[in-house]
Amino acid sequence: MAQLRTSGRAYRRVGTCGAGAQPYRADTPTHPYADSERGTGQISKSIALGDLILTEVLQGFRKDTDFRKAQAFLAELPFYELGGYEVCLQAARNYRALRAKGMTVHKTIDMVIATACIEWNFELLHNDRDFDALQQILGLRVAVEG
Repeated sequence: MAQLRTSGRAYRRVGTCGAGAQPYRADTPTHPYADSERGTGQISKSIALGDLILTEVLQGFRKDTDFRKAQAFLAELPFYELGGYEVCLQAARNYRALRAKGMTVHKTIDMVIATACIEWNFELLHNDRDFDALQQILGLRVAVEG
């Protein structure tokens, strides 16, 4: 699956829908950035956005025009609240399990994102090596192009 792009910036993380949690909006958008390599403008899988991911993506834009363009595009995606008591509790357990194996996850937000994806059987579309250990040890499913 191609990474989503706006003004040449790749979005780092977007979860793809699986069983489990329900989005706030269930519409599946089409957008010219959705499948830019094939140029179809169609999303080949259902793509959803989490609250923490929204924050990480939007805070990276320097120009207001790019921020607004990305915000408008992302507003069309199904939206999930990734935290909550159960997910955060399991994220803490996952963190402790990794620490017991000698691995450290440096960002709590990554642990919560990965745990939500694991718990809800979502694939995670990302461009971040920090998720590699979570994939190998915890069974995080990662979206791949194909």
